[in-house]
Amino acid sequence: MARSRYKVYDSNYPYFITCTVVNWIPIFGNPLFRQIVLDSLLFLIQNKRIALHGYVLMENHFHAIATSENLIKELGLFKSYTARSIID
Repeated sequence: MARSRYKVYDSNYPYFITCTVVNWIPIFGNPLFRQIVLDSLLFLIQNKRIALHGYVLMENHFHAIATSENLIKELGLFKSYTARSIID
């Protein structure tokens, strides 16, 4: 299993998360790619895998405040799925 730079000490509290695009390429300016991220977040929320308290999606990065029983795992799956969908 890959190591994560994220540290979650208590799943009862919200955590501030930042995800960046490699080389800060402004891909989220494209409505199609932006929608992939938003649909992925909606899926996680509807399936009660995360509680999203707030987010902002910029052209080349993403900030969120979220809570989850296994935030590191859910974040990894979110990033993997969205990256693969955008590349495809």
